[in-house]
Amino acid sequence: MSTHDLDLLIIAAHPDDAEIALGGTILRLTDRGHRVGILDLTRGEMGTRGTVEDRDQETAQASQKLGLAVRRNLGLPDGRLVPGVSEREAVAAVIRELRPTIVAGHNPNDPHPDHRGAGELARDGWYLAGLKRLAEQAGGPPAQRPPERFIFQSHTGFDPTLVVDISAYFERKVEVIQAYASQLAPSSPKDDGAHLLRGRDILERVTHKARTHGGAIGVEFGEPLLCAGTLSADSRLLALLGSA
Repeated sequence: MSTHDLDLLIIAAHPDDAEIALGGTILRLTDRGHRVGILDLTRGEMGTRGTVEDRDQETAQASQKLGLAVRRNLGLPDGRLVPGVSEREAVAAVIRELRPTIVAGHNPNDPHPDHRGAGELARDGWYLAGLKRLAEQAGGPPAQRPPERFIFQSHTGFDPTLVVDISAYFERKVEVIQAYASQLAPSSPKDDGAHLLRGRDILERVTHKARTHGGAIGVEFGEPLLCAGTLSADSRLLALLGSA
């Protein structure tokens, strides 16, 4: 996967977070030839289900199904993700290297500590990527702050700025999520999903959320996004989503 300028970079706490939140949007963009990348901050090694090796193989399969231009992993500690100085500068370095037009990250108010930390790192890394002297000190690519930043929804709801119609892509989104087979199947007879927030099945939650947000705009399935700032009629994301 090549790494020159991206249209969209999604910064996620764990492998599968981006697929669950924005899999349909990613497919809608990559089908149109746009360049989408994912930066996973951890390898999900603290997950109750599956192994790190399982997750790595599943991530590779999901990435291929999504048609990603690039996927990176910072290897930060799962379950202990802290938005410190070195972590946010590492995120900023990736943003400067990949030069996305748009960045999307977790909601900093998510109840999951890793999601919350990842949301803060996406926000802070986005800002720091635009600091000229920091970029010069790092000795890598020049400063570049993406002009658009969005927040995606994991657990905590919000009133979205934008809902993307993914009705034509929902079945493929489910197939992408199913690549993470180790995360969907119970790990033992005693595994009732209680380790998941509110104990809900992942695919059930994905379907319910997509139907709810799709219904809000009069379509079958949708994915919500919150613009960090004011959404312009000339938004690059709107242009990409609407392109033939």
